[in-house]
Amino acid sequence: MADNLQSSIVRDFRQTLLWPIQLMTDHSSGCVDRPWQQLKATPDSPWVEIQDEFLQDSPHLSETRYQEFVTFLPFAQRFLYGEGKHGRESGGYGESPIHIFTRSDINQVRITLQGEPQPLLLRVSHVELYFFFDIDVAMLAFEVTAKDLPLKSAMEVMYRLGRTYPNYWDDTGEGGHCAQLIEWLDAQGQVIARSDYEDKSRYLAYVKENHVPCVSLHWLAMLHPLVPHYSSQQGELRYREIEYQRMPLMAYLSFDDVSQLSRGDLIRLGLVCQPWHSETLPFTEHFLQEFEKNNCYDRYWDEARQDPWSTTRIMCTGQNFVVVGSHQHRVFTNERTGIKRHYQNQYFLLFLIAHFQKAALLMLSDRMVQAISRLDMQSEASVKNFRHRIRNATAVFLRFTHRYWFENVSDQAVAKDLFTLMLKQLDSVSLFEKTRRRIMDMAEYLEGEEIKRQADTVVRLTVVTILGLIGTMTTGLLGMNLIDLTQSSTLEKLAYFSVVFIPVSLLTFYTVIKSRRLSLFLDALSHEGSSVGYKLAKLRSVWVGKLEDH
Repeated sequence: MADNLQSSIVRDFRQTLLWPIQLMTDHSSGCVDRPWQQLKATPDSPWVEIQDEFLQDSPHLSETRYQEFVTFLPFAQRFLYGEGKHGRESGGYGESPIHIFTRSDINQVRITLQGEPQPLLLRVSHVELYFFFDIDVAMLAFEVTAKDLPLKSAMEVMYRLGRTYPNYWDDTGEGGHCAQLIEWLDAQGQVIARSDYEDKSRYLAYVKENHVPCVSLHWLAMLHPLVPHYSSQQGELRYREIEYQRMPLMAYLSFDDVSQLSRGDLIRLGLVCQPWHSETLPFTEHFLQEFEKNNCYDRYWDEARQDPWSTTRIMCTGQNFVVVGSHQHRVFTNERTGIKRHYQNQYFLLFLIAHFQKAALLMLSDRMVQAISRLDMQSEASVKNFRHRIRNATAVFLRFTHRYWFENVSDQAVAKDLFTLMLKQLDSVSLFEKTRRRIMDMAEYLEGEEIKRQADTVVRLTVVTILGLIGTMTTGLLGMNLIDLTQSSTLEKLAYFSVVFIPVSLLTFYTVIKSRRLSLFLDALSHEGSSVGYKLAKLRSVWVGKLEDH
């Protein structure tokens, strides 16, 4: 068991990193932002939009995409693929709200690990950037592959590749939990970008100035022309991180005989821990006693190995989704219908949907916090802007709920069970309810403020109407032939009109100004139990004293 790290070879290794980022956009216009259009319009951008197979002019759909499509329920199909031409023509859902871009200039990854004599060279399978209509979230999907990789090296890559910044620096000055060096290479092996985890001063200065983490240079280069929100770099598309510095991860590992792995090996793979002796556990037995029950989907796994196909274990631990199995069995490795194909298509989409939902909810919560933090009750402009932000966030949340929020996306047993496990591990349902309550609380607050403002306006108008009634009756009496102006000239009539109009207008405006104080006086006047002194005091308070807040 102690030699598993070197003796166990991963015949087929695949690792997919999924990095959710929050797009920083201006919502003052009230229009839906379309960042993918900005990316397409950016000159010299390495990103190219992928034309989905469903929208291409090809007369046939591949069997792989067909199997992927029928995995999902109709509402999830509309989210992922949109509607066909008949649905679009009839004013239906239209095209998919997902827009996918790819770049092809990064072909390899070279990883130098501390203490290892030779760097590891991995092939980049694909780099994709996902945008979602009406949601300020983008997802970077980055997959690397390798053949015949020692288990220790596979564990190191899983543990260290997807780090956007170091947690700390060790005694040698290397970034904690990070690789010594990560380099993106092009097709000719030339370096496109490299990490700078060891540059402690850069990370410390950035956090001190901006109060947000600093992203490593190679990940900055990966997302370019998108730039960090607080960066001095010029760019229309700006982003910041939503979650923890270690990206959500999917991994597929194929062994000659997976039964040779110890329980400690499997747990380390599932939790994505650093490699260590196979006979040990990464944490205490008490802490891990229900690991298999809570994190393993063992539909294709049998400890007794009575059937040759029962050698596939799927582990889901929230941030991680790891599939291990035996290379020799076609149920695991079949390129058309095996677990490997499902991992690349259906399982990836399940993972994408689950983490997109969580990222969108975190983004909406962040927007609520921003709105509250920028509210200044003494500033009318700030209050008005706050109302606009909250109403906008409420509308986005409602559209998110009906377009993107699903607690179940498939009735196929495996896909249904795995998605349920993902939501449970990510605690997305609880997060959804908390976000919904916060947004509804804000909406109720705005509604209460609107009702209060309308009630205050009604009170003011009532006061003005009551006091205006005196003037109306007076002018009515004056109009009862007390002054005969029928024989007067037009100039005299205009003079009489001005003599009445100007003081009445001034009195009306003055009444509006004093309407709140006058409403308190009228309230006291109508109270039969109040003394004359109390009523006179309220009358005096119309002009003297501080207005009470009611």
